[in-house]
Amino acid sequence: MAPTWNWNRIVLVGSVSLLAGAAWLALWVFGAALHGPIHEHHVQEVAASGLAVLFVGGWTVMTIAMMLPTSLPLIMTFHTIAGPRRDRPLLVTLVIVGYLSMWAIVGIVAYIAGGSGQQLVGASSWLQTHGSVAAAFVLLLAGVYQFTPLKYRCLDKCRSPLSFVLGHWHGQHDRWHALRLGIDHGLFCVGCCWALMLLMLGVGIGNLGWMFILGAVMAIEKNMPWGRRLSAPLGVLLVTAGLMVLTRA
Repeated sequence: MAPTWNWNRIVLVGSVSLLAGAAWLALWVFGAALHGPIHEHHVQEVAASGLAVLFVGGWTVMTIAMMLPTSLPLIMTFHTIAGPRRDRPLLVTLVIVGYLSMWAIVGIVAYIAGGSGQQLVGASSWLQTHGSVAAAFVLLLAGVYQFTPLKYRCLDKCRSPLSFVLGHWHGQHDRWHALRLGIDHGLFCVGCCWALMLLMLGVGIGNLGWMFILGAVMAIEKNMPWGRRLSAPLGVLLVTAGLMVLTRA
């Protein structure tokens, strides 16, 4: 189904672009507060200052900036298939909400895992003197994941927005199905990109340079016809970087 560019489609693309642009601007304005890896003293202050909310909020803003544009082909496809119905803006919004909710859950998991990791480092003098081991582990994990069947299965789902929408949208229980469509797409998108997004914990949420690079890589992997050929070389690069960091730990 080849989409036609009409006023409604222009408004949709403009709205998503504006939302993503606002997220980039927010990260730039508040970069000083959001920048930097999770530190042990942050973990110790969570109960008193609510830094968990700050982290998850920053993570969600980051995913709006980085990940929402990569899902624009699916959003546009759904917008076309939903047809000229009065509640189409609401249904598209529910798709986006469902999609972003999956990434927000990943942020919660990442915060808990990061806090546990910092506590582990605090309890080990060896890890404290070999701090780069954690960075090497993240690089190796992200690199190895590039070669897994799960990575490619999720990429195949993300690269077929028309078949994905037709398989999940049946025109019944409209609002629930729209939300579920976004959730399901979010799950596959997480399956594609969670390991690469994990790299942001090492360089810091709000590092706009790395955000742009990783966002561009994930957009190419998900949406470009030749994106699949990028996965293996990227995996080799990440594994090589991880081994280099590990040998210097």
